[in-house]
Amino acid sequence: MDSNLTRRQARSFFLDSWRKFRQHRSLTPLEEVAVDWINEHPEFHQDLEKNQTIQEKDYSPEDGKINPFLHLSMHLSISEQVAMDNPPGIKSIYYELIRRTGSEHHAAHNIMDCLAEMIWTAQKQKSPLDFQKYSKSIQGLLKKEQSETSNAITH
Repeated sequence: MDSNLTRRQARSFFLDSWRKFRQHRSLTPLEEVAVDWINEHPEFHQDLEKNQTIQEKDYSPEDGKINPFLHLSMHLSISEQVAMDNPPGIKSIYYELIRRTGSEHHAAHNIMDCLAEMIWTAQKQKSPLDFQKYSKSIQGLLKKEQSETSNAITH
């Protein structure tokens, strides 16, 4: 997905992909990936079916509701990063997390936490995205996952 899309264009991409899927129309490869992630999130289905009313909706943390477009965009971004192995090593870390957790979705959400932290920090500090720190954070997931597993076994 183009990183220069407007909010409306990005939202339309997910809404159109979901509509085409529900109408049993053919999807592009990228739309297929988007629909796979939408299917992993049934809590978003009702909102995505509202189409026009959700197109302009503003989401804020105070509302206590996840922005489905941001969440799905992060899933799509991680899928593309894994496919391109960029940052280097993300592909092997992702598959190792899947092996350890038994879940592609859980592995993606672990990486998503790192991605969200990088974006949040850049916004807070009004600085560029720190991809080096993001890469280190992703690499640290294997250590974190390993220590959580060890703690679960010993407790």
